Amino acid sequence: MTEDSPEKQRKIADQYDRGYDYTQYWNNRDYEHAAEEAALRRLLEGRHFARAADVGGGFGRLCLLLREYADHVTLAEPSRTQLEAAEKVLAGTDIDKVQTQADDLAFDDASLDLLTMVRVMHHIPEPSKEFAEIARVLRPGGTAIIEVANYGHFKNRMKHRRDKRPLPVEPVNIRTVESDQPDSIAFVNHNIDTVVGQLADAGLVFSRKLSVSNLRSQRLKKVLPPRVMLGIEKAAQRRLARYDFGPSIFLELRRS
Repeated sequence: MTEDSPEKQRKIADQYDRGYDYTQYWNNRDYEHAAEEAALRRLLEGRHFARAADVGGGFGRLCLLLREYADHVTLAEPSRTQLEAAEKVLAGTDIDKVQTQADDLAFDDASLDLLTMVRVMHHIPEPSKEFAEIARVLRPGGTAIIEVANYGHFKNRMKHRRDKRPLPVEPVNIRTVESDQPDSIAFVNHNIDTVVGQLADAGLVFSRKLSVSNLRSQRLKKVLPPRVMLGIEKAAQRRLARYDFGPSIFLELRRS
C-alpha cells in the first residue's frame, strides 16, 4: 500500500480553507453545472419535500435549485471559506448554512426528507461513516441523491477491455501530481456497483441512476454550441445510465 493510496489518505474537511477559491473552479464549466442541474431536476420532478440538506454543497451552487423542491433547505458544508462565499450566493434567501462534515452531520435523527451530496464522493475513499450518517438523518422513506465519480466510465471500460483487465472494485487514486501536504485531500474514482452495495449496507436502497456529464470534453466544447451539448446531455442521461457511461453517476436512494 503506497503512502498516497486511497486507504492511506485521511479525510480532511478543511482542505478548501487552505487558500483555494473553489468558486473559480466553475469558470468555463457551464456545461457541467447545467448537466448536474438537469439530473437533479429529472430525479426530483413532480415531488416536494419539507426539509432538505445539500451535504458538502460548497458555496451553495445547487441550493437554489433544491429550494424549488423543498420548504426548508440547509447548506451543510465543512469549509468556512465556502460558507463565507455562500453568503453572497444565497443572499436574500431563506436557505440556512451550517458548518459540518459528512461523517458527523449536525442534524437530528430522521430529521430530513431529502439529502443531496454532489461532488463529494471523489474525496472519500472509504464512505461507510458518511453513508451511516446519511441514513441516520433521513427519515424512513426519505430520499438521498448521491453523485459518484465513476471509474468505470466509457473510456476506462474500453481501456480495461482492451488490456483484458477487470475493472477494479476498490476506489482508485486519480491524483496526477503528488501533494506536498501529508494530509492532502483524497481524489478517487469509485466502482459504482461497490458503492451501491456499501449504501445498501447502510440502509440506503438503490432506486434509479443517471449518467451525467456524458460530453465532458474540452474538444467537444470547442465545436458544439452549449445548447446543443446540453440537449444531447438531457437526452442521454437516462439512456446511458444502464452502462455507467459517464464520469459522474447520480444515484437515487430510499432510506429503508
